[in-house]
Amino acid sequence: MAAEIVNPRSESKTGDTEHEGSAEPLDSFDPAFALHRGGKMAVQATVPVRDKDDLSLAYTPGVAKVCSAIAEQPELVHDYTWKSSVVAVVTDGTAVLGLGDIGPEASLPVMEGKAILFKQFGGVDAVPIALNCTDVDEIVETVVRLAPSFGGVNLEDISAPRCFEVERKLQERLDIPVFHDDQHGTAVVTLAALRNAARLSGRALGELRAVISGAGAAGVAIAKMLVEAGIGDVAVADRKGVVSADRGDLTPVKQELAGFTNKAGITGSLEAALDGADVFIGVSGGTVAEPAVATMAKGAFVFAMANPNPEVHPEVAHKYAAVVATGRSDFPNQINNVLAFPGIFAGALQVRASRITEGMKLAAAEALAAVVGDDLAADYVIPSPFDERVAPAVTAAVAAAARAEGVARR
Repeated sequence: MAAEIVNPRSESKTGDTEHEGSAEPLDSFDPAFALHRGGKMAVQATVPVRDKDDLSLAYTPGVAKVCSAIAEQPELVHDYTWKSSVVAVVTDGTAVLGLGDIGPEASLPVMEGKAILFKQFGGVDAVPIALNCTDVDEIVETVVRLAPSFGGVNLEDISAPRCFEVERKLQERLDIPVFHDDQHGTAVVTLAALRNAARLSGRALGELRAVISGAGAAGVAIAKMLVEAGIGDVAVADRKGVVSADRGDLTPVKQELAGFTNKAGITGSLEAALDGADVFIGVSGGTVAEPAVATMAKGAFVFAMANPNPEVHPEVAHKYAAVVATGRSDFPNQINNVLAFPGIFAGALQVRASRITEGMKLAAAEALAAVVGDDLAADYVIPSPFDERVAPAVTAAVAAAARAEGVARR
C-alpha cells in the first residue's frame, strides 16, 4: 500500500529556488521538485508529550532511570531505544545512481529515498548520512563512531573498488549488519529472477553458463552469489574484456574474481564470451550489439539492467531470449533492489543478527523467487515491489537463516 504523502512544507512559497536567469521557481517546471521541497522524510515521536507528566517520563527525570539501567546492562539498549529498529544509510556521494560522483549534498535526495523505501517496504526506520570524505579509512572511522546509535549500516552509492574495502573493514570492526546494497541487494534479486527463469525452462542453475557485463560492485557480487548458488559457469567482462587469470592489468578485486569465475578459460571480448552463453547479465551501462546477442544459446535469458538505457533493448532481446529482464519499471521483470534490502534488514534486525551472511542472502533469494509460485511465466519471473508478500517472506527467511548460522542474538 502506498504511503500517504504528508509534506506541508511543499506548499510553502518561502525560499523558492529559481532557475538561473528565470523568475520561475523550480517547482513550476517539474513535479519532482514540488515533491522534494523540504525533503521526503521527518522524525516522528512514538510517545505523547501532552503535559508535564508525559514530559517527566519521556525526558528528565524518567529518562535517567532508563539510562542508568542501560549503563549497567548495555544489552538493554535494544529494548529501550530505537537502536534495534533503525539503519544508517551511509554514502560519500561518489557513485550516485547513474549520476556518478556528485558529492554528499547532491546525494541526499537519493539517500532520503532509500530511507523511505526501508520504511515503506520493510517497516524499518532509516537515517540518511552523507559523509564529506572519500578516504576509505576516514569513512570507516566515521561510521564506527556513529554505530552505537544504529542496529545496522546500509552502505550506498560508494564507488568501486573502495566500496569493497569499506564494507570489509566495517564488517571486521562492527558487530551489527553491514550491507552494501549496490552489491548484495542487486545480487539477491538477480539470483531470484534467474532461479525462476531456469525453473521455467526446466533447467537447473548448474546447467547454465552466464556472462556478466560489468566488474564493478554489482558485477562482482552477482558473480559471487551465482557461484555460491551453484551456477555452471560465469564469466565477467570489464571494459578490456573477460576477466581472466592471464591478464596482467587486474586489480586485487578482479584477481580474486578471476580465481573463482570463468572455469571455461574464456579470453577476449564480451561478445566472444556471449557465443553459446545461456545467460547475459548487464550491470555496466554499456551497449551490446544485436549480432552478439544472436550468438547466445537457444532459450537464453537476457537480464539487461542498466538504467535508463539497458545494455540490450528489450525489443532486441526478445528476438533471441526466452526471458528478458531489465532494471526499469516500464518493462516486465524489473530487477529492483527494493525487493531485497528492506526484508533483509528487517529479518536481521528482528533477531539482532551480528552480520549478514552468504546463507542469509541465499535464503532471501530463494524466498523472493518462491513468491512467484505457480504464476511463473516468461514475463513474470520476479514479483513486483508492491506485492505485499515480498517483505514478509524475505524477512522470515533471513531471520531463520540467521538463527541457523548462529549469528542471531535473540
